[in-house]
Amino acid sequence: MSERSALERRIRAWLFVFVVCLVLSGLTAFPLVSEVRWGNALVDNIWLRRVGEGLDRADADYPFLLYGTDWLAFAHLVIAVFFYGVYRDPVRNIWIVEAGMIACAGVIPLALICGPIRGIPFWWSVIDMSFGVFGVIPLLILRRMIKRLEAAATS
Repeated sequence: MSERSALERRIRAWLFVFVVCLVLSGLTAFPLVSEVRWGNALVDNIWLRRVGEGLDRADADYPFLLYGTDWLAFAHLVIAVFFYGVYRDPVRNIWIVEAGMIACAGVIPLALICGPIRGIPFWWSVIDMSFGVFGVIPLLILRRMIKRLEAAATS
């Protein structure tokens, strides 16, 4: 197997891992009410109980508010579709990986600004920020491999 084809296989493997995580993260936003109920059954935490009470109340009295998390889920799925471009032509579509890296970086100021405005405990914002930190790792690896693929193609 040539170095180029081995590199393309590694790119596709990392891409697969990233897209699967992105899709799973999106799909988990749909059943939010039942997930938090399940979490509350497993863990005794004041904040999680408060979140559960808020979701139960919203679900019972204002279910349209949860439509926002449906759109959050949908956005994750749509973003995952864009990464098909990287699968088809990694070098030409490296901008998708770079846009994903920018989005991951944007999670941090969003959590630090909007978290306090919405009354989110700091430790929960740290959990939210970890999605950006851990999300950027496979994207950095992908970008590095795509740059190597580009260099191999030009030499």
